[in-house]
Amino acid sequence: MIEKKTLGKYDIVVIGAGHAGCEAALAAARMGKNTLILSMNLESVANMFCNPSIGGTGKGHLVREIDALGGQMGLAIDESFIQSRMLNTSKGPAVQSLRAQADKNRYHQMMKKALEEQEGLMLKQGEVIDIDLDEAGKVKGVLLRTGAYYSCDAVILATGTFLGGKVFIGDCAYESGPSGLAASTLLGENLKKRGMKFRRFKTGTPARVLSQDIDYEKMTVQEGDEEITPFSFMNDSLTGNVRDCYLTYTNEETHRIIRENIHRSAMYSGQIEGVGPRYCPSIEDKISRFPERERHQVFVEPEGLSTDEMYLQGLSSSLPEDVQLSFYRSIPGLEKVRLVRSAYAIEYDCIDPQELSLGLQYKGFQGLFCAGQFNGSSGYEEAAAQGLMAGVNAVLWMNGREPFVLDRSEAYIGVLIDDLVTKGTNEPYRIMTSRAEYRLLLRQDNADTRLTEKGRALGLVSDARWEKYLLTRRQMEEEMKRLAETTFAPKEINPLLEELGSSAVDNRVSLLELIRRPELSYDALAPADPERKPLPSHVKTKIQVNIRYEGYIEKQLSQVERFKRLETVRIPEEIDYQQIRGLRLEAIQKLSRLRPLTLGQASRISGVSPADINVLLVYMEKMRRSRSNGA
Repeated sequence: MIEKKTLGKYDIVVIGAGHAGCEAALAAARMGKNTLILSMNLESVANMFCNPSIGGTGKGHLVREIDALGGQMGLAIDESFIQSRMLNTSKGPAVQSLRAQADKNRYHQMMKKALEEQEGLMLKQGEVIDIDLDEAGKVKGVLLRTGAYYSCDAVILATGTFLGGKVFIGDCAYESGPSGLAASTLLGENLKKRGMKFRRFKTGTPARVLSQDIDYEKMTVQEGDEEITPFSFMNDSLTGNVRDCYLTYTNEETHRIIRENIHRSAMYSGQIEGVGPRYCPSIEDKISRFPERERHQVFVEPEGLSTDEMYLQGLSSSLPEDVQLSFYRSIPGLEKVRLVRSAYAIEYDCIDPQELSLGLQYKGFQGLFCAGQFNGSSGYEEAAAQGLMAGVNAVLWMNGREPFVLDRSEAYIGVLIDDLVTKGTNEPYRIMTSRAEYRLLLRQDNADTRLTEKGRALGLVSDARWEKYLLTRRQMEEEMKRLAETTFAPKEINPLLEELGSSAVDNRVSLLELIRRPELSYDALAPADPERKPLPSHVKTKIQVNIRYEGYIEKQLSQVERFKRLETVRIPEEIDYQQIRGLRLEAIQKLSRLRPLTLGQASRISGVSPADINVLLVYMEKMRRSRSNGA
């Protein structure tokens, strides 16, 4: 029996200091709450246990939104990146995404320092084994393995892959968190006793090898961009592409080795019960699912500047170590590699996110908020976005205010949380640009325009960030006005247009009209515009996109207006779906369990049809009239 020792009181306690926990704790402290963040090992703070990078398709949008709201991830990666690339540059601005290779140890140090220096925030090493609740199910405090007890009003669970963690390498399976760290077992057991229901998900990671063992001559070099786009809106420009990445491929010999030994994979031998990520499968899964593919990409990425370790993206596996070494060495450039860290799969406990409100509060308890992989998502960026929102909403809940909810038309964060909470997920969820209906409005370049004012109203955005935002907004407004007013006669502009391969004009034309042409750009027209003031690249990008896609943006804004009509129709909290005649049984069951806040949210629940929404709308109108007559 552990002797409980009360060591202090905090407003909010965050359990876990991964990417979700860090953003949650920083947000809560910045909004004025005395916050404690607990990690089982302080060396794991914001650790990149899998790929050493931040951003990517869809994920880069999340990072810029986190930054626009006043979060930390964008600042940390800007301080620690070793290579940066803008993805999908041949496509439209809606799907272009920033991705940066990180010095993972430097990133960890930057986030840990941010936690340590944040006023009102205490970072402590310790393992939470239970959450104390009163008889009404309200959070009272947390108990650590040592017996230390901290009372609090709210808890944010951000346990990542540690809760009930179990590692698999071939036929070897053992309790563990990621990268050899200890798993958290007692907390999960106690939460189950309190009625919380868990599911098992799985993820995995490839082996790490030494750079000195790799023959890069057999690979294709992947260089960073010459002009680096920062993740944080606080930075106008960056330098620092100091390491290259490389591309190689598996081959028929690789596939033969894996096929002949696939029965030894923990995933195919029946040992693993957890569901893995669809969009980041193991190499044995890829070879089984796509037998017609002759090769698969392998990206060789540095783990940092202070280590020789290289990450082999695309080769996660749960095969035994001897098979891993054999198939790795069959790949061009990797013939002499040694495995510094073996690939492994890891199972962990998580919840059904449909047990959460849109504010990320667990419906079963009062004052318990959840974030990150514990909610069924995958990826650092998805975790950090949820962490920030959980931290904000824990503070708002304590202050008796309505939750801060971003809808699908406002942010990728809104898409992420709405998908998880409303639609649910049967596998680790990954954000993608294709999930966003209004992605032309939710570009990464305009995240500050969309969200910084909201962050300022919450108390998350510092004075320095606010001044930076106001400057950007002013620069945009002034330059857009100047571009519309700056005009040229045909004889003045046609020589340049001919030089740029653009058709001549017959009448006077403005710079704004010329930028609309797909073959022209803001920068290309600089020779005809010597009076223009120097502007940061991100401001120029916003201007060009707004001008060039004006018609499409207006069309999408009209679609958002129709979407908002359903989103603003709130469903009465006391509504009894069992009493609504005409609702199908499946709709009654799912609406009763999920308790959507609005008709828009109800319409996105799987199993609720448009006919059900119409029935619900009619019933709500009858309720409204009945109340009016009663008054």
